[in-house]
Amino acid sequence: MKLPTISRRGILVASLLATTLLLAGIGVWAHLHSPKRGLPYHDSFANGEADEWTAFGGTWAVVNGSMRNDSDERGAKLITGSPYWRDYSVEADVMLLGLAGDAGLIVRSSNEEQGVDAYSGYYAGVRNFDNSLVLGRAAHGWMEDVVRLNSLQTKVHALQWYHLKVLVYGCEIVATADIPSKADPTTVAIEDKDCASSGRIGLRSFSSGGVWRNVVVRPATREDLVAMLARAPLGKASAVLPSTGENPEHPGFYSATPHGDPDMLRSDLRTQPISSLRLVSWAKPTTATVHGVVILTSPALYIQDSTGGISVPHPTAPPLKVGDEVEVTGQVTPGAFSSALEHANVRVLWEGAPMPAVSVAASQAATGAFDATFIEVEGRLRAKSYGPDNTLIYDFDAGPQSFRAIMNRGRGESVFGKLKLNSLLRLRGVCVVSPAYTQNLTPFVLLLRSTDDMNVLAGPPWWSAGNVIAIAIAILLLALVANFFYSRAERWRLRAVLEERERLAHEMHDTIAQSFAGIGFQLEAIRNGIPSELPTTHQQLDLASALVRHSHEEARRSIATLRPESLESGDLLTALEICARRMVAGGAVKIVTSSSGDIRQMPLRLTDTLYRIGQEAIANSIRHAHPSTITISVEFKKNMVHLLLADDGVGFTPGGDLRGFGVRGMRKRAAFISAAIQILSEPGKGTTVRVVAPLPPRLTLASWPKFLWKFLREYPSNAETTRQPHPNSYRG
Repeated sequence: MKLPTISRRGILVASLLATTLLLAGIGVWAHLHSPKRGLPYHDSFANGEADEWTAFGGTWAVVNGSMRNDSDERGAKLITGSPYWRDYSVEADVMLLGLAGDAGLIVRSSNEEQGVDAYSGYYAGVRNFDNSLVLGRAAHGWMEDVVRLNSLQTKVHALQWYHLKVLVYGCEIVATADIPSKADPTTVAIEDKDCASSGRIGLRSFSSGGVWRNVVVRPATREDLVAMLARAPLGKASAVLPSTGENPEHPGFYSATPHGDPDMLRSDLRTQPISSLRLVSWAKPTTATVHGVVILTSPALYIQDSTGGISVPHPTAPPLKVGDEVEVTGQVTPGAFSSALEHANVRVLWEGAPMPAVSVAASQAATGAFDATFIEVEGRLRAKSYGPDNTLIYDFDAGPQSFRAIMNRGRGESVFGKLKLNSLLRLRGVCVVSPAYTQNLTPFVLLLRSTDDMNVLAGPPWWSAGNVIAIAIAILLLALVANFFYSRAERWRLRAVLEERERLAHEMHDTIAQSFAGIGFQLEAIRNGIPSELPTTHQQLDLASALVRHSHEEARRSIATLRPESLESGDLLTALEICARRMVAGGAVKIVTSSSGDIRQMPLRLTDTLYRIGQEAIANSIRHAHPSTITISVEFKKNMVHLLLADDGVGFTPGGDLRGFGVRGMRKRAAFISAAIQILSEPGKGTTVRVVAPLPPRLTLASWPKFLWKFLREYPSNAETTRQPHPNSYRG
């Protein structure tokens, strides 16, 4: 009647467990998809960290506590956050680096890819070629839908900080920009009927570089939306964004053409090629003017034209970005491979596209012919480390040539940890041969601008030294495990044999031995009942009683040999001593034992076999030799164990009695453990039985390979040996 109760209880427990797991799964899913998970958020640019950001185009790097993009790529994006964020506000300080472009913030972003407007979401930013705060929606393959431009009534200058804030609540999006020359912020708002319901945040620039700092994201409410719209009602512009199926009218974006003061764009006609500065004499100071493109801004300024490159240490210049066309005037300092312009003044002419890298081999770069030039080279990563001044150092090999690459930590921290040694990389950077960078350790150093200048072509080869060592260690560990389980299996098997022996001993004691005792008792009773006038009958009964007693003793001895209690400790000498004393109990035979050498723990199979051989030798000595003393000795040597059993009995002539069943069983047992057995005897001088058996080697880390190789070579013969009958099938 309990089975239904137990069944119902089991069903109840299973139902409760399933419900608990379901609720736990729902809880985890709800937590991962929560629109508030990770909010509020504040960037870690001030600490030089930006591992949670993902770049889609551009040359992003953390510089002086701010995120900087030196590229004027159309639509460079840097994304972070949760795709399940819904109602929130994001604000940041934004600076434009270009003269004709925009920079700002992305909200509710999804499906990001590299390319112009290759994402779905909303964008708000400040634009300087028409002095506007722009807010609109981007979709893959479309230009951004700018629904309303709000004139800022003042110029949007490059290299000036603007505080930008974007709030999304429901299908309403509001953006404000704090202008330094205005007391009230400028606001633009839209309502999108088919709005994107959730998404991540991002930084974006278009046809211009930019700098961002103090990026903060907070949850937003309806009250936050109303308060934000109320801050600057006079500057507010609102519109309704058309649905996706309509064709909105928008002005588009201008190309990256020069804008600004005409005097700023006028180049000095006295400029000279950079390569010509190598011919300047060291004897007297020379001032020169060159015209080129910025290829690197940090840790030093490098300019390049079609003839070569030049370094400009400690220039007097406005903030620059990669791709800017500049004119530099300074004092020429010739070098072994390239020159430098000291005490230089830098004038920005216009912004342009970054200069493409010159693809060279590492051996070519090592000649110094490409010093101060933006190059592309391949190498295999040999080592990586943290360098001084918050830098990352990579050491590369390219065939027989070695070189080094240096970059600012910034966003490179996450890539630094993921790069594996011996990976093949393609690098783009400024080649320098100055000892200030090479430290005379490598012929040249590449100064990398960002992690985007590092492309992994192939991972490390699997046959590297580390992998080979790991595979060898794994094989050794597997061999150890296999040997462990094999030894355990053998031990379990022998344990089973010993347990079966013990069971048989108990069965024999309860049947055969007791039967002999009963037969003896009955014979004694019959003898006592027969009249003394029948001496022949009395004599026959006495003989039968003697035979029963002898058989009883033999049965007791056999039972004693089957019991494995004496082997439980694994001490061979102790087991043999117990066995011998049990056999000679009540007699005058003296048992002498001794041991020598470094006593070792032996496998159970070896201990059991030696014990059976010694047991048979002791029994033979007691039955046939009539000794007064039996000596048992065990000697341990390096890889061998010697068992010696000797008596001072009557002895025998060799070859006469060595074909007995007991001796034959001793030899077979010895052969099973690869032991050598020797039986020495002379009439009147006793008998000596010597057994020499090999011990398993002491395994160390150095000896394991040799042992494994020996085991594999001898495995077929070992397998044949294991198929032989077990020595315990022979009983002495």
